[in-house]
Amino acid sequence: MIIEVYNSTETERLPKKKITSDLKGVYESEKFSSGGITRVIFVDDMEIHRLNVEYLNHDYPTDVITFVINEEVDDFDAEIYISIDTAKKQAEEYKVSLHNEVRRLAIHGALHLVGYDDSTDEFRSRMQTKENYYLER
Repeated sequence: MIIEVYNSTETERLPKKKITSDLKGVYESEKFSSGGITRVIFVDDMEIHRLNVEYLNHDYPTDVITFVINEEVDDFDAEIYISIDTAKKQAEEYKVSLHNEVRRLAIHGALHLVGYDDSTDEFRSRMQTKENYYLER
């Protein structure tokens, strides 16, 4: 699995290498292997809002959106969009660093890709436990 990280925001020094390592760790531990590419793309609230409206019919910005581009086992391609604007607000709210928050969001996106769901309180709690596990590794 190839992992690429792109920053389309003005925020500098985001933890690109650490996110690459985090996602590889998620994929290995969750026994998810593919010859495809996962792209992590940092955007602003305006862009993630546009993506939400265009693809999910949600008229608001969010912190992370995950898209599967191609689901073939040998060529699984996906994109994880992370709003840096929202990540900054959440980092302040949770009293963590921006690096920690964007890593958590990238891990959250990867967990969705390997099959985790956060549609109920029980599933959300399970995902948060996994996020914390991978952040602390």
